[in-house]
Amino acid sequence: MSEIAAVSRRLLLGGAVATGALAAGMSAAPAAAAATGAAPGRRPGQKSMIGVPFDVHRTVRVAVIGLGNRGSGMVTGWAAVPGCTVTAVCDIRADRARRAADRLESKGEPRPAEYGGSAESYARMLQREDIDLVYVATPWEFHYEHGRAALLSGRHAVVELPIATELRQLWDLVDTSERTRRHLLLAENCCYGRNELAMLRMAHAGLLGEITNGHGGYLHDLRELLFSDTYYTDSWRRLWHTRSTASLYPMHGLAPIAAAMDVNRGDRMVTLRATASEPRGLADYRERFVPKGHPSWKETYINGDLITCLIETAKGRIIRAEHDVSSPRPYSRINTLAGSRGIVEDYAGPAPTGARIYIEPDHSGHTWRDFESYRKEFDHWLWQKVGDDAANNGGHGGMDYVLQWRTVQLMRAGLVPDIDVYDSAAWCSAVPLSAASLARGGRPVEIPDFTRGAWRKSRPGLDSEPGEMPPVG
Repeated sequence: MSEIAAVSRRLLLGGAVATGALAAGMSAAPAAAAATGAAPGRRPGQKSMIGVPFDVHRTVRVAVIGLGNRGSGMVTGWAAVPGCTVTAVCDIRADRARRAADRLESKGEPRPAEYGGSAESYARMLQREDIDLVYVATPWEFHYEHGRAALLSGRHAVVELPIATELRQLWDLVDTSERTRRHLLLAENCCYGRNELAMLRMAHAGLLGEITNGHGGYLHDLRELLFSDTYYTDSWRRLWHTRSTASLYPMHGLAPIAAAMDVNRGDRMVTLRATASEPRGLADYRERFVPKGHPSWKETYINGDLITCLIETAKGRIIRAEHDVSSPRPYSRINTLAGSRGIVEDYAGPAPTGARIYIEPDHSGHTWRDFESYRKEFDHWLWQKVGDDAANNGGHGGMDYVLQWRTVQLMRAGLVPDIDVYDSAAWCSAVPLSAASLARGGRPVEIPDFTRGAWRKSRPGLDSEPGEMPPVG
C-alpha cells in the first residue's frame, strides 16, 4: 500500500487507543525534544518553510476531505472566493459527497468530482491532477493522516483544529512540510476574527504598552450536541472525553493571543503546565436528559470539565488558555490582552463588539470604556476589504470567509502565508502537552521549538500589509 493510501488501524478504529498516545505517543527523537526543549535535526536537504511564498496560482483548485458539519459548511465559502473553485469532495459516507456536489451545482458552480464509500477514498481523490489545496475537516483523529497525505501528494493543506494530537505527529508534519516544500496551515478562523485582528494591531502599535499577559479560551456549552445522535458522526467528539484528560481544543483562545505576542516571530512559548477540574458536567447532563438505553450510558468520562493551561514565553509573558465544553455557560473565547499601559477584554461588554478597554492616558478612574471606537480605528484591512462579503458567505460572524479569502489571495498572489506550519504545530502542541503535564501532577513540561531557533527573528504574520485579490480571468 502506498504511503498516501495507508490508514493506520488505530485511526480506522476511531482513535480508541489514543488515551495514552496524547501524553506518551512520541518516538525517540521527538520525545527527547519534548523532554529537553531541543529540536530534532533536519534530514539532509530538508529546509525551513519560514518566508517561503506560495507559487502563483491563477486559479486555486480546492479538494475537501470531510463533509460533516464543519466541512459541508465551508464548501460553499471556498467556492465563493474569487479565483477559487472546488474540484473534488470526499467523505467516507458517499451520500455526503453527493449532497455537497449538489449544493455547489445548485449555486451555479461547476460540479466537483465525488469520492466516498471507504476510508481510502481520499487517497484516490489525491491522485487527481486538478488540486492545488486540500482542506481537511474530518474528526480530530484523522487530521494528521489526511494532512500528511495532502503534503506527500504535492499539495498545500489547510487543516481544521488540531492539525494533530500527538507530539511525534506534529514534528512529522513540520518535517514533511519542509521536505515536500508545501505549506500546511491550521484553519484557525479565530485569528481572523474582527476583534482579534484589531487587538493584534493595537498591540503592535504599542497602544497597550509592553504586552505582559493574555487570556484566551474555548468555553462553549456543547452538551446537547455532544449527546446528539446525528451532530457528531459516531459520537466522535464525545468519545474523546472518555480517552484522556487534556485540553482537547484550546487553539481558538490560544492562537490569537500568541499571534499578538509575536510567538515564533521574536518570542516563543517555552513551558506549559495544566490543571483540570473534576469531570462532572457530561455525566450530570446524561443523568438528567439522556434516556437510559442510550449508548452513552456505557461510557465513563474522564476529561476534566475545565482544563487550564498556563504557558510561559521566552520573554516572560504569560498566556492562560482554557477549555470547557461540558458546563452550562454562555459562549466565550475570553480574548483578553494586557500590557503595561492597558488591557482589552472581549466577551464582556454590550453589543456590537462585546468588548471593553482601559488604557492610559486615554482613560482614568478605574472604569471600563467601550471598545467600539478603538476597533474602528484599528480595524484590519482584511475586514475593511471583504467584511461585507464575509457577512454573506461565511459562518462564525464572517471570519470563516476571511480565512478562506485570505488563503486564496495568498496563493493567487504568490505570497508568504500568515500562519505557517510552525505556528500550527506550536498552537496545537497544547493538546498533548496538557495531557503530559496532567499525567505528571500538573508539573511544567517544555514546549518544543518547532522553528529550530528561527523564532528569534521578527517577521510578518497576521498583521499584514494591505493587498488586492488578483483579477480573475
